[in-house]
Amino acid sequence: MSNGVQHPETESARQSQASASQAGDAVSRIRVSSITLPLATPISDAKVFTGRQRPMTEVAMLFVELRTRDGAEGVGFSYSKRAGGPAQYAHLTEIAHELLGEDPSDIGRIYDKLLWAGASVGRSGVATQAIAAVDIALWDLKAKRAGLPLAKLLGSYRDSVRAYNTSGGFLHASIDEVIDNAAASLAAGIGGIKIKVGHPDQAVDLRRVEAVRRSIGDAVPLMVDANQQWDRTTAMRMGRALDEFDLTWIEEPLDAYDVAGHARLTTSLATPIASGEMLTSVAEHERFIEADAVSILQPDAPRIGGITPFLRLATFAHHRGLSIAPHFAMQIHLHLAAAYPTETWVEHFDWLDPLFVERLETRDGRMLVPARPGLGITLSEQARRWTTASLELDASDA
Repeated sequence: MSNGVQHPETESARQSQASASQAGDAVSRIRVSSITLPLATPISDAKVFTGRQRPMTEVAMLFVELRTRDGAEGVGFSYSKRAGGPAQYAHLTEIAHELLGEDPSDIGRIYDKLLWAGASVGRSGVATQAIAAVDIALWDLKAKRAGLPLAKLLGSYRDSVRAYNTSGGFLHASIDEVIDNAAASLAAGIGGIKIKVGHPDQAVDLRRVEAVRRSIGDAVPLMVDANQQWDRTTAMRMGRALDEFDLTWIEEPLDAYDVAGHARLTTSLATPIASGEMLTSVAEHERFIEADAVSILQPDAPRIGGITPFLRLATFAHHRGLSIAPHFAMQIHLHLAAAYPTETWVEHFDWLDPLFVERLETRDGRMLVPARPGLGITLSEQARRWTTASLELDASDA
């Protein structure tokens, strides 16, 4: 119990902390935006052909723009395909006020603070996907204050990353369209081609893979993605049939949470197995890593909670000798892939291009890390027009 007497050393410590707080920068403004991105063409993968989902016509984007007392700015985003976007936005608007007054350099501490602010809904899924937009904005801000691209701030190993295209190989496209899209991607400097499989008629898959391999030649890396639509028996049978095409990987051959099934495929097939994009926490990825269930891990920073948890996961994955190929969101993952110790892949999707002023450059099969500070992205006027809801908070109003 205090006796009302202030000890000199205690008072000195308090004054020192107060002085440091006043001298440091602090988050003073926050803008949270829900943006609906329409897709030019309805998208169908194996989940549509098996009747589990409808064609995708839009992507729900969650953007966070931060400004500090000293004028530094950061932007980050998360996303949801089909359902979930309004839930991410709602969760973040409930807890965003916790950011005001915080030193933006204290990214780890802020992350934990936001987790605890919404702890009753858990530490994965919608809750952490909402926090991801904040976390990514803080890293963007930190790199901008350093005058460095995010990859350089993290400690990059390379200035470009191998890139493969996915957006041209969906199942709704005819095989002729897929071949034309593949040729256009290679001509644009993209190095690999991924096409979707998982059609209810497995003969269709094999014909499509054979036609694309014949068209692009044996030297071009080719991947396939079944989007979780095979059972264990079908995955083994198809995997053995696909071994002859010298694929770079078979992606999501099984349910995203079937660790044992993936492990069996990894030890039985010549073609590497890749998965991870649908997992929504570091812990879920760790179960795959510990079971040696994949050769290529495909984490998605917005889905697992942002750059902070991604870096923790990347350390563990590298320790276990895994390759990574981050899923989607190339504007973020290019930087993270460049900072991974061993050679990686980044997925080229042009879907998000209308949201940003800048474009990422591909050359000689690789995507170039931009020299611009931070993530190197600026929201476009079109993105502003697609905004469906927004919340602005200002420290001066608190």
